[in-house]
Amino acid sequence: MAQEESLLAPRVSSDDGSSIPNEEEEYALLTGERTAAENKRRVWPSWREIGVFSWAIIATILVIVLAVLYPHKSVEPQPHHGSNTTWGPGGKPTGKRNMIFMVSDGMGPTSLSLTRSFRQYTHDLPFDDILVLDKHYIGTSRTRSSSSLVTDSAAGATAFSCGRKSYNSAISVLPDHSPCGTVLEAAALAGYKTGLVVTTRLTDATPACFAAHANLRNYEDLIAAQEVGEHPLGRVVDLMLGGGRCHFLPKSQAGSCRGDDHDLIKVASQNGFDYINDRAGFDSLKGGDNATLPLLGLFAHGDIPYEIDRRTQNETYPSLEEMTRTALKALSKATEDSEQGFFVLIEGSRIDHAGHGNDPAAQVHEVLAYDRAFAAALEFLENDSTPGVIVSTSDHETGGLAAARQLHKSYPEYLWLPSVLDKASHSGEYLAARLKEYNSGPGKDAKDSTKQSWIRQNLLKDGLGIEDATDKEVDSLLHPDPQVTSAYVFADMISRRAQVGWSTHGHSGVDVNIYVSSSKDAWPLVGNNENTDVGNFLADYLDLNVENVTKLLQDTKSGALKSYDWMGDRLGLNVHTDGLDTYHGDFRKRSADDCGCGAAH
Repeated sequence: MAQEESLLAPRVSSDDGSSIPNEEEEYALLTGERTAAENKRRVWPSWREIGVFSWAIIATILVIVLAVLYPHKSVEPQPHHGSNTTWGPGGKPTGKRNMIFMVSDGMGPTSLSLTRSFRQYTHDLPFDDILVLDKHYIGTSRTRSSSSLVTDSAAGATAFSCGRKSYNSAISVLPDHSPCGTVLEAAALAGYKTGLVVTTRLTDATPACFAAHANLRNYEDLIAAQEVGEHPLGRVVDLMLGGGRCHFLPKSQAGSCRGDDHDLIKVASQNGFDYINDRAGFDSLKGGDNATLPLLGLFAHGDIPYEIDRRTQNETYPSLEEMTRTALKALSKATEDSEQGFFVLIEGSRIDHAGHGNDPAAQVHEVLAYDRAFAAALEFLENDSTPGVIVSTSDHETGGLAAARQLHKSYPEYLWLPSVLDKASHSGEYLAARLKEYNSGPGKDAKDSTKQSWIRQNLLKDGLGIEDATDKEVDSLLHPDPQVTSAYVFADMISRRAQVGWSTHGHSGVDVNIYVSSSKDAWPLVGNNENTDVGNFLADYLDLNVENVTKLLQDTKSGALKSYDWMGDRLGLNVHTDGLDTYHGDFRKRSADDCGCGAAH
């Protein structure tokens, strides 16, 4: 057998005109330098080069002249660009219509990959059996804020609600600390019914950005007041379902987390709201058939539990799918005799929290719950007499999730193991709460050996399906690092065994996916978009003028300093509002309670 020739071995010279290169030619190919032979043959091309050079000079002069005559327009994002929107087959819808805007908070592309594979494994499905969301993918959204390439939920939701960029922590407030009108407010003023459905607190960043204005997202007491009608425009929301009861109760009442004695349940009642606060109240709505608007439903003190935990507490908390079906039915019924339809925000809020916790078991169950809610909204559209569209996207990705993890210095195997996640019955958050309860109760005075046995059996084996925990892992739960919560330890234990990777407990700057019920009705969102494009589409679809609402809100300055004091102190934190920050040598980890974002995630 002939010895295989090296790719860089010298080739045989040829004078017969064949295509085999000689050594000089091969050297030229590798280095890009011309050979001597080529240089000898460069007499006639000089006139051609002179012509090209002359043309380049003329072209440059023309460009300069055109630049002077037609100066560039400002690249400042335009607040409303409906006139530039290109609609697809059939053109822009007309007549009465509904908008269902769904936000999968913190869900990036890998969340779908992880959940799809998990579902295929747990249900013994073929590799081409995909999620409902997968069938409705049409594009992506770029997520940066005005102050960072990595947005928070407040700036991300402001891009959706106002169609404008703003700083991290802004609740529908622009970088100059002036309010911007939202699509929900514009819809309410135009006669549409409006709604908010979430699994976190109704005062959290995403829902807040549609019905309130605050300089900082952690002004949740102020946000709650605006949501029930203490707002410059009056009451703008007709239906609210979610958690966060503590921000609506006066400080003097048990279960409150307000800083004052303002009773917002009483205010809501005075503004016409029916109020429900438990599962029995939710069930009395009969799936929306028995709902009267305006309606306020607060089903949890804070956030509704993760789906992986809620499913065993179904008698206490409604699911996102149930709240979605009920809200859509209630809004449809309320608008059946109206010339206008409705606008509703539906958020799978705690996908984000699972990402912050680096908890893959909680993550896949949250995404599955969101997928079921999306399917329920599709079913509603198919059966409702009023045309509408569903737009679903994320404000950002959380956790820097990867469907892979290198556990050792040696080269890794190519795998991740959904079977590990299938064994988990609860989230790290739930197990951490159980551990805290045990340490302050039955296990308070127990020996370490007794506590270790209890942790191994009741938390690791029963809660996560882990039976091979090391002594070091158990000890990290028994004697935790002050900067590493026990919830993080539980999440890391299952992530390592499933070989699921995370790069951060915060957000990332990756583009996120856009899903719609019909590309015909959401043609402008096909392809890669800015997150503000999504916000402008919501208003364009419903023929709303958000800028008029902005003007109304910006006429509310008061006091000697002519400020928007109703939005809270804008100097409460040192917030970077515009322009990207720079490197400060901060490669070292900060304290656990310093997220640098001004508030909760």
